Amino acid sequence: MNEGNELIDERSLSKLKWRCRRGLLENDLFIERFFARHEASLTTRHAAALNELMDLADNDLLDLLLSRKEPEGDINRSDVREVIEMLRSR
Repeated sequence: MNEGNELIDERSLSKLKWRCRRGLLENDLFIERFFARHEASLTTRHAAALNELMDLADNDLLDLLLSRKEPEGDINRSDVREVIEMLRSR
């Protein structure tokens, strides 16, 4: 397997879910839907990218999720863009 493509374990998934709790309900709704759809197939690469997105302020994250903005600077990478698309998908 390619590095970063291994599935995350239960403990890491639990920690990631805790880390993803947000102050804005709108962000939480995107994140809940993301986990409902993708948690069984999340890789360590996805988890790392999602952790980086969680470093953003709530309003900046919401702008990305609503496609008002696209990733810039350090987070403008393929892994982060992939997770954003997963978060945006309905």
